[in-house]
Amino acid sequence: MRIPFTVSEFFDIFVRYNHAVWPMQIVLVALAALSVALAYTRWRQRSRFVCWVLGFFWIWTGAAYHFAHFAAINPAARLFGGLCIVQGVLFAWMGTRGPRLLFDRPAGASGFIAWILIAYALVVYPVLNRVSGHAFLGSPTFGAPCPTAIFTFGLLWLARPPMPRYVLVVPLIWSAVGGSAAFALGVRQDLGLVVAGLSGLCLLFVRRGK
Repeated sequence: MRIPFTVSEFFDIFVRYNHAVWPMQIVLVALAALSVALAYTRWRQRSRFVCWVLGFFWIWTGAAYHFAHFAAINPAARLFGGLCIVQGVLFAWMGTRGPRLLFDRPAGASGFIAWILIAYALVVYPVLNRVSGHAFLGSPTFGAPCPTAIFTFGLLWLARPPMPRYVLVVPLIWSAVGGSAAFALGVRQDLGLVVAGLSGLCLLFVRRGK
């Protein structure tokens, strides 16, 4: 894949984005942790809340990252941003009026995969940013597309089957785009997006439920 910007320009965008939205990164991580915690409770409205949080995350990454910042160096960011906002609206709609995703406490492999992906997005990913030599505000933080997509796949592994498969389309598209860019740009932490995308394919074709 031909990249229309340099590695330096790519990370400069994160510097601008992170300084512009600070301290929203902390709010996003707090919302993510709260949504995971609530998914494991018996609160009747937990699935609505989780869908709304996922909707907010995807609308945020589409508007605040792609449209407001990434589009400055990549014209395709407008397409990516539009897809992210559509995904966010879909999650929000499912939490409000549509056939909602139902989140539960899965046992066995499903719960294990969910926690691996969630922990990677919220904990391992920022650690790898630092190990790679990038300052916190100079690297992809939670709310940027890649960690957001990884976290989304993790939460979807907590969803009770049968799960509407169309909610996986945009995250899978981004796992392919972001994963290929990870190789081209040398962003090693984004290789986790490739693994998350493969897990999404398992959700799409294997774990459909009855």
